[in-house]
Amino acid sequence: MRCLALIDGEHYAPVVRDALAALPYEVAAALLVGGTEKIAGGEDYGVPLVERLEEAEDVDLVVDISDEPVLGPRERMLWASRVLALGLPYVGADFRFDPPPFHEVPLPSLAVIGTGKRIGKTAVVGHVARLLARDRDVVVVSMGRGGPPEPEVWRDPPGLEELVALARAGRHAASDHLETAALVGVPTVGCRRAGGGLAGAVLDSNVLAGVQAAAALGPDLLVFDGSGAALPPVAADARILVTGGAHDVRAGLNAYRVLVSDLVVDTGGADHAEIRALKDVPVVPAELRLRPQEPLLGRRTAVFTTGPAPTEHLDAEVVHVSRNLARRDRLRTELERVDADVYLVELKAAAIDVVAETALVRGATVVLAANDVVADGLDELVLGLVETGVHA
Repeated sequence: MRCLALIDGEHYAPVVRDALAALPYEVAAALLVGGTEKIAGGEDYGVPLVERLEEAEDVDLVVDISDEPVLGPRERMLWASRVLALGLPYVGADFRFDPPPFHEVPLPSLAVIGTGKRIGKTAVVGHVARLLARDRDVVVVSMGRGGPPEPEVWRDPPGLEELVALARAGRHAASDHLETAALVGVPTVGCRRAGGGLAGAVLDSNVLAGVQAAAALGPDLLVFDGSGAALPPVAADARILVTGGAHDVRAGLNAYRVLVSDLVVDTGGADHAEIRALKDVPVVPAELRLRPQEPLLGRRTAVFTTGPAPTEHLDAEVVHVSRNLARRDRLRTELERVDADVYLVELKAAAIDVVAETALVRGATVVLAANDVVADGLDELVLGLVETGVHA
């Protein structure tokens, strides 16, 4: 196997040269990543030097034999992100990072991924799917931590009664695929995954079986919905990254997610300059806005969300706002003092098994709320990405 070595100027050249010779790989070249303390000029490392990571041709991995203070933990993770984005393993004295495995997809495809949970990724999936479904047959393939043991196909939107029945049967009735199926209006295939690596690989999933189920529907395009910071294990033609201010794009291997994406949607407070410093990629600021699935008609309404969704635009007398859908103990305590005619709820977390069940017992009306993505220029960028980056 051929490798590129990362070296620094805090080691004497003879030490580096001997270390390179001892590697169990053919060292194609070395890249000096910094440090000047032990460099006099004209050092011989026994291998050619390159100035950029991309200059090393036909290598199988990158071996890091640098050290603090030239590459600390944060800097090292940035190098790891760059290496993984090239599809190469990144190996050091006591670590190894491998790029997530991506399997080929038999149809044109687009994936929406995120830097974490609760940033509006599934809302962006819905927005993209609705947009592209105007003149295409689109199927969404979702994976989630509460997905079904076998991929399940929803051709028609499930109603509240079906969701309640699923919850009473022990299912997670607010899984991402059910949210998309209920609120977007395109066929959706629900999958599950367990575990998530630093670069977004999943430990286990049934997504590949879900791809087969989706392909059987004969769509023009597949839209994949990631799960939290985990990436769908498919070689999508293009990727859209969703991030926000709570997630540092240079923390951990988030930079890798930027580097493998073609468009970034910022749902609030991301550092656009840092994103563009990693990759010259469009960054679109976006706002999430609750949209009830039926008119509220000025009724006394309690609103249940997972985040800071604004409510000022709602046609209702808002008597209570809860942002505790993902905190079941707090939610149950809060519900004890709620007095409303309508329970407007995002289809997330405990929306069905706790909020909807409570409302039904009290004889109140349950209205599901979608999260609309409001972003200038997003549609044009998505359409352009599909036209240029997604291929049959």
